[in-house]
This record gives sequence, C-alpha cells and structure tokens, in this order.
Amino acid sequence: MMPTAIRTAILGAFALAALAACKPEAKAPEQNPAPASAASSTAAPAEQPASAPAASSPAATAPAPQAPGTDMRKEDIGGDFTLTDGDGKPFSLSSLKGKVVILSFGYTHCPDVCPTELLTYSDTLKQLGDQAKDVKVVFVSIDPERDTPAVIGKYVKQFNPEFIGLTATGDQSLPVIKQQYRVVSSKVNQKEDSENYLVDHSSGAYLIDKTGEVAIFSRYGSEPATIAADIKKLL
Repeated sequence: MMPTAIRTAILGAFALAALAACKPEAKAPEQNPAPASAASSTAAPAEQPASAPAASSPAATAPAPQAPGTDMRKEDIGGDFTLTDGDGKPFSLSSLKGKVVILSFGYTHCPDVCPTELLTYSDTLKQLGDQAKDVKVVFVSIDPERDTPAVIGKYVKQFNPEFIGLTATGDQSLPVIKQQYRVVSSKVNQKEDSENYLVDHSSGAYLIDKTGEVAIFSRYGSEPATIAADIKKLL
C-alpha cells in the first residue's frame, strides 16, 4: 500500500496540475500573422489535380471517445461539510446521501472556466434523462467575500434550476473544505481595497457516490456524454 505521505504529495501535484487560470491570457506582441496551416497559406497551383474529398479519404474517421474520469476510491480525499445555500440556510453535503453528486468549486465572477463547466453539467443531466432525478450538482464558491448566499444561489440557477450553490458564512471554514478536496485557489490582479479581481483555482469536478464517498474525478474539458457514462456506473 502506498504510504500516506506519498499519496498526499501525488494528490497535491494533481491539484496543482488542474489549476485553471480564470484570467485573460496576456496578448503577445503584434507580429505579421502566420498562416493557420500549410493548407491555407497559399493557393494550390492551377495545374495540380484537386485532392480527393475528405469524406472519401481512408484517414477520415470518427473522433476517438474520451477516456473516463479518474478513479479516486482508494485515495484519502473528500468528506462531509456544511456551508450556506442560496436561501441563507445551512446545507450539509451528507444530506444528499442516496444521490450521486457532481461537486465542483469556482466563483461567480469567473469569466470562462466556471460557466463552461456548469453548462457541461447541465448538458450531462440531459444526457441522463430520467436518471437525472438521482443526481445533484453542487457548486461551492471559493470567493465567499463576494459570493453571498443570494449571489451564489441566483448564479447557479441560471444554468439549471436544480443546481445547488454554496458559500461560506460566519465561522464556516472554507480553507478546511479546500484541504479536504485538494482544491487550490489564489486571487490575482487585485489592487489594494479593490473588489475587482480574478481567482486562479482548481478545475474539474468530483463525482460522489450514493454513500457520500468521492468516487471519480472528472477533469475540465470532459464531454457531457463522458461524465454521464461515469455517473451511470455509480447509480
């Protein structure tokens, strides 16, 4: 069995590798635009015969299916926690036992990663059809200073009215929960006394089984069909 210290180091590295920068990429200095590809850079000489249509080419094949998520059942990760929901009431993750949970972390001011993930999870529920009634999506804010219960609650329901938004209030400890789930985050581009900032944070989601245990990590960029297939293993 792998020593605990080594497992913890691996998981820490795994979390850092999943760090998603929710900030616009810095623009490179302007240069003469390069051709997108050799095929589009110049026109083919008129005397050259036209190439065969792509549809009839032996190389034209359907894209390979995505690999499933990472099995996390042997890792020491996860656990129950209590935060505040969109109605301002305490909400414990354990209250969802008996359901499969898609658990992700982010914040409402995220310009790209979080909206993309939440749209993906909404489409995942559509893929599940009637089985979606046994699945819950929980989105935990890593920016409780701006994400009040009302803000987080309204935000997630724009993607799906059944989504659950949670944030830390009072003495609820977000750092402890982040440690439980190996989530890393940090503010960037924040000026003194400014609420205008971005947050770099871990991306992806944990699929939690009906007993409340973390079962699968679904990486950022997973297709709805891939996530749905992993969820069906847990239903």
